[in-house]
Amino acid sequence: MVFFDKDIKTNVLDEKSSRKILAHDDDLMVCHLWFKKDGVGSLHQHPHTQIAYILKGRFEFNVEGEKTVVTAGDSIYIPGNAEHGLVCLEEGELLDIFTPERKDFLGVDDVI
Repeated sequence: MVFFDKDIKTNVLDEKSSRKILAHDDDLMVCHLWFKKDGVGSLHQHPHTQIAYILKGRFEFNVEGEKTVVTAGDSIYIPGNAEHGLVCLEEGELLDIFTPERKDFLGVDDVI
């Protein structure tokens, strides 16, 4: 399957962040996120395994209370059910990869 960027809606999450849901199926999902400086991904948890790949900018991730600053080219692994969040220190972009798919992002109740 091909997901053409021109056909994908950008979802504004708040005044400092937005997300596009890229290629996905039941087992895997990729999302492209943009953050302005001081944008926040509040602490939360979900059963999905997640990897964040930093495309540009600088972010402070908090995973289970451990804070780490990451920049372009870095990636971070977040196990399922781990409490995590981030603060954008310098305007940036990242890819979030989830397994399985985040059905809640699609407006469907998650069945996990």
